[in-house]
Amino acid sequence: MNQALKPHFVSLKTIVEKLGGELISEDPACQVSRVGTLENAKADAISFVSQAKFLPQLATTQAGAVVLPIAYRDASTLPRIITENPYLYFARLSAFLNPPKPKTPGIHPSAVVAASVQCGERVSIGAHVFIGENVRLGHDVVIEPNCVIADHCHIGDNTHLMAQVTLYAHSQIGSRCILHSGVVIGADGFGIAVDQQRWVKVPQLGKVVLGDDVEVGANTTIDRGAIDDTIIEEGVKLDNLIQIAHNVHIGAHTAIAACTGIAGSARIGRWCRIGGSARIAGHIHIADGVEISATTFITKSITLTGTYSGGYPFEPNAQWRRTAVQIRHLDSLNKTVKTLEKRLAALERKVT
Repeated sequence: MNQALKPHFVSLKTIVEKLGGELISEDPACQVSRVGTLENAKADAISFVSQAKFLPQLATTQAGAVVLPIAYRDASTLPRIITENPYLYFARLSAFLNPPKPKTPGIHPSAVVAASVQCGERVSIGAHVFIGENVRLGHDVVIEPNCVIADHCHIGDNTHLMAQVTLYAHSQIGSRCILHSGVVIGADGFGIAVDQQRWVKVPQLGKVVLGDDVEVGANTTIDRGAIDDTIIEEGVKLDNLIQIAHNVHIGAHTAIAACTGIAGSARIGRWCRIGGSARIAGHIHIADGVEISATTFITKSITLTGTYSGGYPFEPNAQWRRTAVQIRHLDSLNKTVKTLEKRLAALERKVT
């Protein structure tokens, strides 16, 4: 929704009644119509502070109201809502002020829908959509233009496919999922065997199963299993441009940032957080609650909860070249140090 074109004002009192929190204001009827940053918000916007480093911006913000943590309840004289977790509150407030535009149920005349498709109530199917045989669509499913849903797929209630999503045959998508444009679910995994000097394709016989409340970012790909299924459990959040290979299993509520690559048969635990451009090797296990920093390459299983980081930070090119040379010679340097340690130990024995 374009807030500038369709402002809808809501009082702070109504917001608190809906979302909770403590309201501090001489005028509880004070109204806002949008959310905004401290730096750019106008008088009709509400902003938030979640960290102390942003407190100085309260003195200059033009926002009409703010959301503050309990510890900083008196950091501003603006109308304010006090809550334990301002960032979470702000997320819910943004959703409250910007409800999704309801879709009109029905099938666009240009859509191709097989006669065997089972449709729930209030399903919306957009222009040039193709839906194959024996597909099941739950209630309130929205399928935007140019999506392709192959045979025997199942999509749960209230799931939304943005434009140009492709589901290969037998893919299973849970309820309340969001699949953004360009997502491909169920493509063949990278399975090839060697026959002398030629590659032989290994048939990919599994499928992809997404649990409820999963969100998949634009142009992310999730490959079908080679034999068993690729499984993404409930509540998983995937950013854009992620590659998930065949037979990967991602535990519930794990969040993975953009450009991450996960090789085949890796198993990632529940409530993990994986930074952008991380790389996860195949056939390894990552425990529940693990946090992996951006660009880190994980080559071995992680059995203990914690934060793991890797990679080498940038530096001026000339210095980086010198460092690279030194790294290349680490093995010989290590051997030299061990030799010197042995000689030193021998000399110490002679002295004593």
